[in-house]
Amino acid sequence: MAAAVRVFREATVAFTAAAGRRTLVSLPPGAAAGRGGRGSRRAALAAAGALGGLGLWLWRRQAVMVASEEDEEEKELRQRFMAPPVSGLQELRRRRRELRSRMELLIMETQAEVCRALAALDPGAAFAVDTWERKEGGGGISCVLQDGEVFEKAGVNVSVVFGQLSEDAARQMRSRGKSLKAKDGKLPFCAMGVSSVIHPKNPHVPTMHFNYRYFEIEEADGTKQWWFGGGTDLTPTYLNEEDAVHFHKTLKEACDKHDLKLYPKYKKWCDDYFFIKHRGERRGIGGIFFDDVDSPSKEEVFQFVKSCAKAVVPCYIPIVKRHCHDSFTPEEKLWQQLRRGRYVEFNLVYDRGTKFGLLTPGSRIESILMSLPLTARWEYMHTPPESSKEAEILEVLRNPKDWVR
Repeated sequence: MAAAVRVFREATVAFTAAAGRRTLVSLPPGAAAGRGGRGSRRAALAAAGALGGLGLWLWRRQAVMVASEEDEEEKELRQRFMAPPVSGLQELRRRRRELRSRMELLIMETQAEVCRALAALDPGAAFAVDTWERKEGGGGISCVLQDGEVFEKAGVNVSVVFGQLSEDAARQMRSRGKSLKAKDGKLPFCAMGVSSVIHPKNPHVPTMHFNYRYFEIEEADGTKQWWFGGGTDLTPTYLNEEDAVHFHKTLKEACDKHDLKLYPKYKKWCDDYFFIKHRGERRGIGGIFFDDVDSPSKEEVFQFVKSCAKAVVPCYIPIVKRHCHDSFTPEEKLWQQLRRGRYVEFNLVYDRGTKFGLLTPGSRIESILMSLPLTARWEYMHTPPESSKEAEILEVLRNPKDWVR
């Protein structure tokens, strides 16, 4: 009987282990009775055979459950995101309480939300979704729509990168007052964000940019520095005060949920940041901008960033709907091209994000330069006529206004 019991137990372990379990099932009381008789052996072998069938059934059932879970995961990915997250959905779920995971989910959801809102306005065009990996660590997802009926170029990018901070990037951060203590010249970092620039075809529809990001650096003693940055801003070719008020009002409401002081502070910061020094004018009519924000607490800043990200679609899409079918003249299109030239100048000369990307080894250059329009123009000594609509927008760019109070 001992041999039969051993066979039974071995079969139990083998088949239940194949099903992802290691559970021993006891013999029926009668199977162990007697002392090695044929009946007990037959009972044990029958039980082992039955168990083999049970183990196979469990294995098949688990396989079906795994396939079903994979189907559900695929369904969730399609519904929530433009592509699978860089860190993997299961890994993000496993670390769902960590802020890095929550931030990655937020930027992925923001990317999908904005892409779908834009695609709904330009049904004849489609976003090309390009996933990429960075050999030094991490990767990203670039979603770009080009040559649509409404949008000449619209890009919404997500990146999640980590590794060792380059000396050039560290130098840039130290110039902003960061005290970064490297160990053997190394600074482990993690950076993630969602960034978008939307260039419409119609000169009466403004260009819009937004970016929300999180940065983390580990210093020589193991201390981690962290901060958030971001903002949303509008660059119209022609001034429409109703649009300007709507845009700023929506952003102010997002800020006011957290602190009434934030909107005026970050509105001024935006006007100052997007200043093209060599032209003496702002890139656009502003919005909000902030960087290196690490207080009052990580959770509170994250919730603020989340509110700002959720305000992107409502602050911009109604403006696009209002003007995407407006008529325009060749002269108005020409002015749009000239203003885009200014946009390019700022991004390549002053923009921190562009500089950081170009200074980070293994960066995706195509994604960094996604912000540039398909077309732009520079004319020698171009000056618009006084009291023209072109002169009107220039006045606001040189002397920013308070659009809401």
